[in-house]
Amino acid sequence: MDTINSQELIRSRCGVLVAGGGTAGVVAALAAARNGAQTTLVELKGYTGGLVVEGGTALHSFFNLWKAFPGVEKRQVVRGLPQEIIDRLSEVGGTTGHAEMEVGFDFDSVCTAVDVELYKLITLQMLEESGVRLCLNTMLVGAGVEDGTISHVVCESRSGREAIEAGMFVDCTGIGDLSAHAGADYVELNDHPVANSIGVGGVSLEGFYRFMQDCGAVKELSLGNRSSSGGRIVRMDASTGNLPAEYARRASDIGFSQVTTSVHDDYFMFIKLNYKMPVSPTDRDAVALAEIELRKRQYKALELIREFIPGCEKAFIARSSPSLCIRRGRTVECDYDIRPEDVVGERRFDDEIMLYGFHDCAPRLQVREGGVYGIPFRALRPKGLNNLLVAGMMITTEWEAHMSTRNTVCCMGQGQAAGAASAMCALGNMTTRELRPSELRERLIEDGVYLV
Repeated sequence: MDTINSQELIRSRCGVLVAGGGTAGVVAALAAARNGAQTTLVELKGYTGGLVVEGGTALHSFFNLWKAFPGVEKRQVVRGLPQEIIDRLSEVGGTTGHAEMEVGFDFDSVCTAVDVELYKLITLQMLEESGVRLCLNTMLVGAGVEDGTISHVVCESRSGREAIEAGMFVDCTGIGDLSAHAGADYVELNDHPVANSIGVGGVSLEGFYRFMQDCGAVKELSLGNRSSSGGRIVRMDASTGNLPAEYARRASDIGFSQVTTSVHDDYFMFIKLNYKMPVSPTDRDAVALAEIELRKRQYKALELIREFIPGCEKAFIARSSPSLCIRRGRTVECDYDIRPEDVVGERRFDDEIMLYGFHDCAPRLQVREGGVYGIPFRALRPKGLNNLLVAGMMITTEWEAHMSTRNTVCCMGQGQAAGAASAMCALGNMTTRELRPSELRERLIEDGVYLV
């Protein structure tokens, strides 16, 4: 007897279903629920946050790159729900705040780091307060589609197999699982390394900074709130070419990035180990090998920290991600593909749903003169599907543009737009292409999004 096929199917319904409770998904679910839609969030893990709590070293970036261009106006260009999350974290000492960069402000003008455990708690509380149905520890395994319209998704949990019907769907899985199940066209470019960042305790941030300083290697420095005290080191990075040759060689061999942030004393919140997979991270068996390799690299990084950095002789691994983190999986073909020239050339769109000013390759590539560009709504609409939006690292084909749009704060802004749009479509019984961008923009502005 086939126990899987004979298993009784649980059925439920909602207005908006958000797949993935990570960087974009949290904000999408909040936006959908607060705009009146009965909202369900399906998340594989037992907590929310995604790459914010597992992959990065700070949230990039709520502001334009004003510090790199004297005379350019300082603008907070991402506000709304993403800023509300930061405000809630500030109340419990869970963020550095928007700490200005002292060194390295040609990369980003601020460092906004968060306590990863408090981020999980605060976002879960906000979702609960907003009435979102949370399906945690739940895997999305299929979708029903007819004539370009998704009718339901199929999920698996220890409660059994469930079919969840909805009027609108938002794919925030990062890797594009819902889009793939729904038959969207996509490519797997495999043009970024994967990583598994660790938190390291028993260390000295000041010792690490002195090590960099003595080598003449300080590349970035930001001072902000750390352990409830202001004016403390919260972010630093080093130019590896200036570090001791053996240290630099061993760090390079394991993909050990020198940048770290912290909101607590005696803690490197993120030490990032990178690994370039030979195939796409959708390949299960290749990912298994990568998981093993990254764990080996974590220990080698720990040995390097203990050996070379003053005050870190008793360092230990305090946190790791449950699985490797990606920068790109599937890239979904949408109605518009953001181009590199759109980003660096400050292009604006009639249907733009957010503004953004950060590029991860700055200063080599950056938005011109500390300006901003727009993310158009059509860039979130998968071709051939009527009631699906995507948000996060799944948009933007070309690497140079993706190095801006994939970043955490951009993904959060996309999530707010996708969530609000989905609620409007579900409540108005419209497809994503029937929704007027002008009405969506008006709603987003009402909800605190910066669009000028």
